[in-house]
Amino acid sequence: MKSHTIKSVVIVGVLFCLSINVKGADFERTKDVIYGRKHGVALTMDVITPNKPNNRGVIFAVSGGWFSSHENIDKVIDRGTFLELLKRGYTVFAVVHGSQPKFTVPEIREDMHRAVRFIRHHAGRYKIDPDSIGMFGGSAGGHLTLLQGTDGQDGDPSAKDPIERESSAVQAIVSYFPPTDFLNYGEEGQHFDKLVRQVMFGKNPFLAALDFREFDKGKQLIVKIEDKAEVNRMLKDVSPITHVNKGDAPALLIHGDADLLVPIQQSRLILKKFKQAGVEAKLITMPGKNHGWKAEPDEIRQFGDWFDKHLLGEK
Repeated sequence: MKSHTIKSVVIVGVLFCLSINVKGADFERTKDVIYGRKHGVALTMDVITPNKPNNRGVIFAVSGGWFSSHENIDKVIDRGTFLELLKRGYTVFAVVHGSQPKFTVPEIREDMHRAVRFIRHHAGRYKIDPDSIGMFGGSAGGHLTLLQGTDGQDGDPSAKDPIERESSAVQAIVSYFPPTDFLNYGEEGQHFDKLVRQVMFGKNPFLAALDFREFDKGKQLIVKIEDKAEVNRMLKDVSPITHVNKGDAPALLIHGDADLLVPIQQSRLILKKFKQAGVEAKLITMPGKNHGWKAEPDEIRQFGDWFDKHLLGEK
């Protein structure tokens, strides 16, 4: 059980800071930092700063099944991988995105671009190197992490908003059991929905995230995209494997070989693509592990070492 020692509280609008000790990791947590707005709603993140920062930042994609909430941060803040980063001095940015079923993956993807740009623009405020930003996540969060690592976008130099002038690329990623190819899911040519329904007793609670829609100007309505070819094109576009190119962020993949929901085949597919493109990548296979587990010591060490190597330049 985690123990909290509250040393100070500062409340400013929706922001407040807590100095906390959790299992030996001292840090300050600033909640509900607004990194953007859409449809009249604020997009927020928590900023978790260790007492002894190493001047590097790592983003945590708060996402499971493309659901995202601040309650999810509370659930993971005392887990091994999270604490490992704090103990090593990394400032962690826990980013909450627009959640499904209200928002789809293409919309969620834009939230992540915005978050990276915001963090990079305010690197001085957070005392991190804007050119050495990492990212990690699991399952849907791992998928979003891979998208960011393979398809970070240049900034728009003519944008009125200075944050939008920043790049959304990240420099190192760790992705746990991620979907990587929605059109070749589990086996070549298999749609992800087929396998998920097999595993989830005929249901797919994640389908809304990939239920693509568009605004019909004539009808003045948001309508479902029905054309199968267009749906497949969009599924391909939100599959990280589509965007792998030389120069992508070095990627560490961690996947259980008994995963039923996201088969390890997904990590093996993109690992092969990374190798072909000349991107540094590694897959840690966890024998007998299904979709999620309590992190093991050696796994945690390799997780931390990956960021040390690629963000701090340590061998």
